[in-house]
Amino acid sequence: MTRLPLIATIAALLLTPQLVLAKSRTVALNVPTMDCATCPITIKAALTKVTGVSSAKVSYQRREAVVVFDDSKTDVDALKKATSDAGYPSFLKTASD
Repeated sequence: MTRLPLIATIAALLLTPQLVLAKSRTVALNVPTMDCATCPITIKAALTKVTGVSSAKVSYQRREAVVVFDDSKTDVDALKKATSDAGYPSFLKTASD
């Protein structure tokens, strides 16, 4: 019975570095092929399906998607792939940590 607390402590210590390394990032993607006011709905749906994305705000007027995501679960390439797979190729406009 004394092994269980020891195992739990070791497991917690091993998982802690991953939690510390996880970081929320915000990027702006330029999506120049948006050509109607309903395009943002499709793009937002595609982005929010990506594991690790916590929010996506898509502007038709600016042809831009601002995405907040956990960089331990996904990356910019996955976000760009999601928009491209939805029919809207994108490229990185800005990034911040």
